[in-house]
Amino acid sequence: MKSPARVLLAGVAAVATVGALVGCSAAGGDGNSDGKLELRVATFPPGADAAAYEAFATQEEQFEKEHPDIDIIGVEYEWEGPTFAVQLAGGSLPDVFTVPFTDSKTLLENDQLMDVTAEVKELGYEDSFNPIILDGVKDADGNIFGFPRQAYAMGLHYNRDLFEQAGLDPDQPPTTWDEVREYAKAIHDATGKAGYAQMAINNTGGWQLTAQTVARGGRTQTDEADGSATSTIDNDATKATLEFLHNLKWEDDSFGAKVDLDWGTINQEFAAGNIGMYTSGSDVYTALVRDFGLDPAVYGLGVVPVEGDDPGTLGGGDIAVISPTVDDTTKEAAVTWIDWYYMQKLLDEDAAVQDAKALSESDQAVGTPVLPVLSRELYEESLTWIEPYINVPREQMTSFTDNIWDQTPVGEPKKSTQEVYALLDTVVQTVLTDENADIDDLLAQAQTEAQALLDE
Repeated sequence: MKSPARVLLAGVAAVATVGALVGCSAAGGDGNSDGKLELRVATFPPGADAAAYEAFATQEEQFEKEHPDIDIIGVEYEWEGPTFAVQLAGGSLPDVFTVPFTDSKTLLENDQLMDVTAEVKELGYEDSFNPIILDGVKDADGNIFGFPRQAYAMGLHYNRDLFEQAGLDPDQPPTTWDEVREYAKAIHDATGKAGYAQMAINNTGGWQLTAQTVARGGRTQTDEADGSATSTIDNDATKATLEFLHNLKWEDDSFGAKVDLDWGTINQEFAAGNIGMYTSGSDVYTALVRDFGLDPAVYGLGVVPVEGDDPGTLGGGDIAVISPTVDDTTKEAAVTWIDWYYMQKLLDEDAAVQDAKALSESDQAVGTPVLPVLSRELYEESLTWIEPYINVPREQMTSFTDNIWDQTPVGEPKKSTQEVYALLDTVVQTVLTDENADIDDLLAQAQTEAQALLDE
């Protein structure tokens, strides 16, 4: 899930580039004056730098050369859980956009996504998908409603420069939660910066609380085969996570003053050098550099510490989908774009190289660690295809890339996901703003309220 912050584009050239790419018509795929079909496709969140749009323009030109009957109209787009339903109902979304795995089941059940079963089968790569990931875009009858295009595991992101200032080895990030606490205090004591921070608003507080519950061996929800679900928020692992946050904030003074961060604002603070460590998806490096101006030299990535009897790493990702309001001709064009822009670079060497070359020439990130939506073997092979263009400092991420395969991937809760995350935001905020918060009472109340949501 994402809630990107807005940062201003610099310079007239940047504004001109964005203006040329951003459309504002309603979804539907009308033709232009040249008789081409106009296809409105999601690009980047507001605030992406000019280089990102330059790379997109290169890819758009390449696509339109191969498909001269389609005119691609890039549209700025960001996912925000609380506002997405309004955008969808109001018809303000592009023809092609992305949604998190967490919302795909609800959306397809509500007939808010286009059925693409026949198209995926005709393209011939249905069997190439990781079956666990593909299941996230299928209904009870096995129909497919989207194209899984990227996945991530949770990672521990850290600032190598702040590590060094605190006398910590930037090549040896913490591997236990006790060490995270120790490192956070050392960073704060040496630099005055937040040694550790965590998201807490716009559903991201619940997201990260769930992620750390999983890392400690707990689960916040159990999903049954009949579609029902049971809330299990009130467990030892969730309690340990909240106690961890309480101790950082109120005992160590290493959490920092800002307790109202979400996906965008925590990235902004981290890129500015104000946070030593935080947890988020492993793929966030791309946005940190592209949208928030991170200096790659200070970045480090490790795995999230795991402990307990049944620990795992919470995974996620998103799928490319088609608006259910488009006509058949636009649907056909949309599938062509999704296959070309998102999928072929995962499957085909020539397409992967072309994509990596376009991104590299515009100084966009190539080689950010992700989890494969296809097989691990194909993913690792694809890295060899694009090796000459990889510009991500993967040597600063080996603590993640070497160890993530040893962790058990765990999917996000499937039912009422965003609603429960929003409920858990309040729990996290209370612990971070009230030194005397009763964690046991908070968990008991949250479990009751979550179960009511699941029973609706």
